[in-house]
Amino acid sequence: MAKCTIRYWASAKEAAGTAEETVEADTLAAALEAACLLHTDDRFQRVLGASSLLVDERPVGRRAHGEVVVTDGTVIEVLPPFAGG
Repeated sequence: MAKCTIRYWASAKEAAGTAEETVEADTLAAALEAACLLHTDDRFQRVLGASSLLVDERPVGRRAHGEVVVTDGTVIEVLPPFAGG
């Protein structure tokens, strides 16, 4: 298992109660599952489900999270939808 960092932005940061945390995982899916075990409230789950994800600054897009491999030092960024104006 690799140690990777999850960074939360905007409402994801608020829902997680932290700007970032370290989890151990071998795929993006496992990393997100580890985060969900740390934050069991519905709000976190909703924000995470609506967010775009970057892995090492690359958009995940529609790729299956179980197919996105993470390694030691991988940075996952959780970007919730932003309102602009």
